[in-house]
Amino acid sequence: MTPQTLLRFSTAGSVDDGKSTLIGRLLYDSKAIFEDQMNALARSAAKRGADTIDLSLLTDGLLAEREQGITIDVAYRYFATPRRKFIIADTPGHEQYTRNMATGASTADLSIILVDARKGLLAQSRRHAIIATLLGVRHLVVAVNKMDLVEYSQEVFDGIRTGFRAFLDKLGVADCRFVPVSALHGDNVVERSARMPWYDGPTLLDVLEQADPQGHGEQPLRFPVQMVSRSRPDHADDGPDGSFRGYLGRIESGTVQPGDRVVLLPGGQVTTVKRIHTWADGRLQSEAVAAAPQSVMLVLADELDVSRGDMIAAADYSPRVVRDIEAVVCWMDQAPLDRTRKYLVKHTTRTTKAVFRSVQSRVDVNTAQETPAGTLGLNDIGRVRFTTQTPLAFDSYRDNRVTGGFILIDELTNHTVAAGMITG
Repeated sequence: MTPQTLLRFSTAGSVDDGKSTLIGRLLYDSKAIFEDQMNALARSAAKRGADTIDLSLLTDGLLAEREQGITIDVAYRYFATPRRKFIIADTPGHEQYTRNMATGASTADLSIILVDARKGLLAQSRRHAIIATLLGVRHLVVAVNKMDLVEYSQEVFDGIRTGFRAFLDKLGVADCRFVPVSALHGDNVVERSARMPWYDGPTLLDVLEQADPQGHGEQPLRFPVQMVSRSRPDHADDGPDGSFRGYLGRIESGTVQPGDRVVLLPGGQVTTVKRIHTWADGRLQSEAVAAAPQSVMLVLADELDVSRGDMIAAADYSPRVVRDIEAVVCWMDQAPLDRTRKYLVKHTTRTTKAVFRSVQSRVDVNTAQETPAGTLGLNDIGRVRFTTQTPLAFDSYRDNRVTGGFILIDELTNHTVAAGMITG
């Protein structure tokens, strides 16, 4: 593993399983808490008359959350160890906040699902495992928390592991680790616990440091165009009449270098990359190679009609380009999906109108079973088909989360009503 690679992970579980406390413990024991944060925690403890600080307050940022002792919104935190950098998404446990949990997991390489050792496997635990699987999370970690309240019992841990493993097998989850922890006391979170000598596996932090994140640089080139620049750098060979066009954006996957054959989508024209420019110290400079997730300017060998929303992709490994889309969506709006209305699809840098052709099914996120449905309501997850006004260049969500993901916007209210994952 390359030192200081980034791992994005989310936490999920039922209410009061200890998600926020676990993240607080990770930050505290890995010495990622600043002095002013510690002082704020100490003041909060004194105000409540508590003898010890409440580590969950490091992630429960909203006033409503602190008052109720629950997580409502997705709280993001950043920390690093000598081996890796991390972005944490602490997601809600309540069923009514399924959309928030899906938001947090949508960009995660790994998901930690907490299980209260006293309660065992609950419906919410299964719900979060199913959602993480639908969202293409590659690695799952089941942290069996509050082991201190069951006297660090191996029998309790083994029972939960056996039951959850059988459920995950039905979902086709290949990579899942089980770790017995006590977030309150720090057992097996960062340091190995002497109170569970029967467990010889890695600590939670060990698992996080060793997990293999999705390698965007190993995928084919995908470069959604954000802007076309006519500001000419100091090069005399740009166009027969001295004209210049540079295409600005972020490389979402793959690598690119001058001479590479690329295809422009949705038009399908094939050309080669002439130059690559990046910015350093406020100045434009040429590069021999660029890779995801760099923001660059590409100059092409031919003058072609390219604009914002188009995609530059590897010519030999191009994405699909169609108007009829099949997808899984998580509905996030109070108003249900209305097939008589038009919605806007925001996909990479392109925004286009769309109409729904059908709602094929609704996913029961407690059992993973799909049932026929005519519409989708708040927090529902379902399979749909829709047609876009202009073609989309996409990969399946499991292959590429950026080109396979999108959001739906209500054209009248401008509300984001759903997040989607393209399946075909």
